Amino acid sequence: MSGVSGIKEHMEVIGADGVHVGTVDRVDGNRIKLTKKDSGEGHHKGHHHFIDSGLVAEVEGNKVRLSANAAVAVTMEEEK
Repeated sequence: MSGVSGIKEHMEVIGADGVHVGTVDRVDGNRIKLTKKDSGEGHHKGHHHFIDSGLVAEVEGNKVRLSANAAVAVTMEEEK
């Protein structure tokens, strides 16, 4: 299953390489809102970050796997 259907609160978001990217806070339109605890350091700390649903490769069990490796997916996050 791909896209945002089936994505639930507290699911782990991982890159294609299996590396942790974040934890789902909620789905907001066509984006996945990550919890603040996974929002990085420095000026990114304390802000919610969003992953575009176009990066979702599959939803399986309690994990959302992205089509990009974690290091690449983090650079594609949107900040709000």
